[in-house]
Amino acid sequence: MLLKEKKILVGVTGSIAIYKALELIRLYIKAGAKVKVIMTPAACKFINPITFEAISQNKVLVEDNENWDKSQDYNHIDIGKWSDLFVIAPASANTINSIANGLGHNLLLQTALAYPRMKLIAPAANTNMIKNPITQSSLKMLKLCNYEIVDTTSKELVCKDVGDGAMAEVEDIFDATCKELLKDEYWVNRKVVLSGGGTIEKIDDVRYISNFSSGKMASSLAKALYYKGANVCLVSTRGYENLPKDIHIIKVQSSAEMYEYLVDSIRVAKKGILTKPTLMDDSKPELIQKRPYLFMVAAISDYVPSFPQDGKLKKDMIGSSWNLELKQNMDILACLDKKDIVSIGFKAEMDEATALNSATSMIERKKLDGVCLNILNETNSFGSDNNNIELILKNSSYEITGHKLDVSLKILENLQKEFGQYV
Repeated sequence: MLLKEKKILVGVTGSIAIYKALELIRLYIKAGAKVKVIMTPAACKFINPITFEAISQNKVLVEDNENWDKSQDYNHIDIGKWSDLFVIAPASANTINSIANGLGHNLLLQTALAYPRMKLIAPAANTNMIKNPITQSSLKMLKLCNYEIVDTTSKELVCKDVGDGAMAEVEDIFDATCKELLKDEYWVNRKVVLSGGGTIEKIDDVRYISNFSSGKMASSLAKALYYKGANVCLVSTRGYENLPKDIHIIKVQSSAEMYEYLVDSIRVAKKGILTKPTLMDDSKPELIQKRPYLFMVAAISDYVPSFPQDGKLKKDMIGSSWNLELKQNMDILACLDKKDIVSIGFKAEMDEATALNSATSMIERKKLDGVCLNILNETNSFGSDNNNIELILKNSSYEITGHKLDVSLKILENLQKEFGQYV
């Protein structure tokens, strides 16, 4: 229930991509949001408003039913006051250019003019219409005027042209919506580095040593941070396939490769973020240097092959038994520069009797600010969608259970509670 009790106004314009708006609304409602829809006359030619009423469970605002009764909010002023976010998807080229020029010849445009907060817009049009200099100029103007643009994608369009102009995938619009509604000032413009997945240590060019870590927890945490507004860099071996596009993903395999990119990512994270002013904000660009975070979620191999080989080792060369020689791997977390960064380690254990002591001592040994202890068992195993975490900090601890995304959001909530007094 990511969006529980959130109020979303969806504006629908005349585009063949309108069918995607139905799926988008379904995702919003499934996530707990309340949804109302406003349709342009052109949109009503594609789909009857009753379809949107059925899926949103609310009356759709169209040109002929605007109501100024004080007991209702079905007019272009009050419906905007009702909502927490205004999402226009799909947004036709006509609507984009009309909004950018301050026109108000239908209820959707009038609502956009009257809506003072951030608006999300997902364009959809023929490639030539999207790439037209006038439309491109309008999109640039909207970015400066409290509009977040969910970029179009390239594919074969309904008109059979192949190129840019298709509306973004529904999941991408949903992710952008979550980010707008869930972002928190503590995390906004804060750089965060995460590691994820089980490292892959080469034996030869066809064999390797690894573990069962799926990378799901790191990816869930990366998504939660993205929703909160953080600038996220994920260094991972697997499990990153369905993350929001704005998350910077560095794909690695071995622990040595992971260490190299983590060192570089932490160095970049400590430089801060240069803000970009908008027409709605006349302040000058400034460097924001919030203390970055490091989440070491990856399952790093404790041992690696002593002599990795090029090519493929043949069975007739190895013989009937194979004594594979391993050497102890470097301790990446202990070696990373954690000065001026909040560092959280992850510890997977199977022995409940020693797990807590092992996690607590890890804080001191590796100079961490906290550890997420994960005790593996039949109901809490690698690869599952749920998790049972104990967040252990120097002076407090928190038990968190549930879906990995919910667990991730709770972890961030408790870390903010603990470290919120620090910039």
